[in-house]
Amino acid sequence: MTGRDSPSPRATRRGFLSATAGLAAVAGANLAPGGARAFEPPPAAEAAKTSEPFWGEHQGGVVTPAQAHTYIAAFDLVTTKRADVEKLLRQWTDAAAALSEGRPVDIPGDDGYAAQADPSDVLDLSPSRLTVTFGFGLGLFEKDGTDRYALRAQRPAAFVDLPHFPGDQLVPARTGGDLLVQACADNPQVAFHAVRQLARLAYGVANIRWVQAGFVSDFGAGRTPRNLMGFKDGTGNPATSDPKEMDAVVWAADEAPQWMCGGTYMVIRRARIALEHWDRMNVSFQEQTFGREKLSGAPLGAKSEFDPIDLAAKNADGDPVVPENSHVRIAHEMAQSGARILRRSYSYNDGANITAERWPPWRQGMEFDAGLIFVCHQRDLTNGFIKIFEKMSRFDMMNQFVTNVGGAHFAIPRGVAKGEFIGQRLFEAAS
Repeated sequence: MTGRDSPSPRATRRGFLSATAGLAAVAGANLAPGGARAFEPPPAAEAAKTSEPFWGEHQGGVVTPAQAHTYIAAFDLVTTKRADVEKLLRQWTDAAAALSEGRPVDIPGDDGYAAQADPSDVLDLSPSRLTVTFGFGLGLFEKDGTDRYALRAQRPAAFVDLPHFPGDQLVPARTGGDLLVQACADNPQVAFHAVRQLARLAYGVANIRWVQAGFVSDFGAGRTPRNLMGFKDGTGNPATSDPKEMDAVVWAADEAPQWMCGGTYMVIRRARIALEHWDRMNVSFQEQTFGREKLSGAPLGAKSEFDPIDLAAKNADGDPVVPENSHVRIAHEMAQSGARILRRSYSYNDGANITAERWPPWRQGMEFDAGLIFVCHQRDLTNGFIKIFEKMSRFDMMNQFVTNVGGAHFAIPRGVAKGEFIGQRLFEAAS
């Protein structure tokens, strides 16, 4: 029987809350006398050791040393009122600040009911270095040709749409979004909990469009993590510890509207890797595809991971030691031409698709739904990701194993000071 066919017209959320009131009393271990919260945040000293700052010039989760887990959610706005969007962003800001310190979030109830308690699924857990990064999609500024929130004039000129790249197989249900929330933490439950609470606050204003969980292993300080293909990922990144380098590559400045100064432009791509195919390739072919040695991470022809890439080196047959269509060579050539980005990617594993088909032989009737959540930040989309990927999508040997099936791009506004909310200066500029 569906809710529409139910004989009880009172089978509503309010009725559900009333019906479960007795259960709440029985499960009162989470409530103090009088209905007050019994949730105790971690001691201040403990929280300080495992927390990342929320307030500041820049948002967290960009140059923050990568946490072990991420949970990304893109939202579609369903309200017609700009005031609703501002209210949501204010609530999200306050909630994210609390969550980053390990404090609970109270969610306003319906029809004047008392605040609904944080579900406390992270009770007694530390903040686990949680960061929450917020982003604005193109749909915030214009949707279906409509300036629905009177924000079109504030869209940065550099916030361009992405072209369709060769090989793209983007699934609409995994692509786009008006708002972004990316939670990163060293505990996957903490990251998911953060997005869950923010989604609860968005009821009636924004709906989740797509989500994606990811992970990256901690190989130790100063060591580059490996992706699911077994190669080191991020060796050529600019130094996040160098403010001048980050100003040059990542943070928008005077060329952007004032509300974006100190922000960045983020691209997310859900790249499925045909691991069942890749795993049947011999290591020498894999190294030719990447342009690096698999174990050491050294460029082909070199000895150590961070040795310079010699694009002029030839082998005994006169062929380039680093193949012309290898992943690393193309990326390095793009960097030399001034196209630079900061990668902050994660792996994902969403199970496997089991089929009866067993041809070609490498399929074995199974395809992993696993791969890379490619995430990058840059000051300039056109001279960053777009320039790099226009060439990679055409010539990179990796394309025979990797298919982009989803993703989006967002303007990540500047950080906030206490008393402000995320994107406040955007809305003030449009007033």
